[in-house]
Amino acid sequence: MEQNSTPPQKKSNKTTIIIGVTAAILVVIIGYLYFQNKSEMQGYIDEMQEEKAILTYEYQDLATNFDSLQSNSDTLNIMLEQEREKIAQLIEEIQTVKATNSSKIREYKKQLTSMRRVLKSFVSQIDSLNQKNQELTEENIAYRKRVSSMQSSAEQLETEKEKLEQVVDIASKLETFNMEASTVNANGRKTTRLSRIDKIKICFTIQKNITAEVGEKEIFLRILRPDGALLFHSREDVFKYESDEIYFSSKRVIEYGGEEVDVCLYYKVDSGELTKGEYTADIFADERNIGTMTFTLK
Repeated sequence: MEQNSTPPQKKSNKTTIIIGVTAAILVVIIGYLYFQNKSEMQGYIDEMQEEKAILTYEYQDLATNFDSLQSNSDTLNIMLEQEREKIAQLIEEIQTVKATNSSKIREYKKQLTSMRRVLKSFVSQIDSLNQKNQELTEENIAYRKRVSSMQSSAEQLETEKEKLEQVVDIASKLETFNMEASTVNANGRKTTRLSRIDKIKICFTIQKNITAEVGEKEIFLRILRPDGALLFHSREDVFKYESDEIYFSSKRVIEYGGEEVDVCLYYKVDSGELTKGEYTADIFADERNIGTMTFTLK
């Protein structure tokens, strides 16, 4: 019986071909897998780069929001400045971190969420402070208005008081009427001869005044000669009038009870003191001029 057998040389070639084909197939498969993996890796890197860019933008937007916050509280301003510095540092870190460092990028995302909550907290605190400041401002304005109104009322009352005091002051002023002047000799008899005149007598009536202060009152007489010289005896004979001290010719103390009262004052004439002409007599009380008259000596 005849047997078929393959020559050893043909078997060897066949094996070589099989191995070569298998290797080629493996190379193709490995190359395919390599390029597929490389493509996927590049896609992953591109995606992470995009996440980095988005994350950077979100942190920059957060920094802008923090920059827009303003407060009158020094403590809050210090805390805000610290957060701004922290955000600036994180932006710098994000720009330098590798895109493949996914754990670090996840950490930045968590911090972003946390800092957004911090931002909301600051906004709430600042709004609360602004509201309180607004309320305080409104209260302060209202208080100032009340104070201004009270001051205006007080000033008005003071003005009215001053006016009333002026009215009362004017109303309380003593006034005289029936003023008469006469001259007498050493015996008390009337005379018109200059050489024999010993005293000048000025009489008048003080009017009734229920608003005037009652009690003892000093009544002063000033007599001016025709040449304007004052008749007086001593430089100590002075009284207060309109914040000044002036000389008087004669004075008398009376008891005034608000009713009409007749008063006479005398001036003792020195020898050779009188001249012919018109004289002026003024009466003073309570630092006011309460009566004036003129008379003539011939």
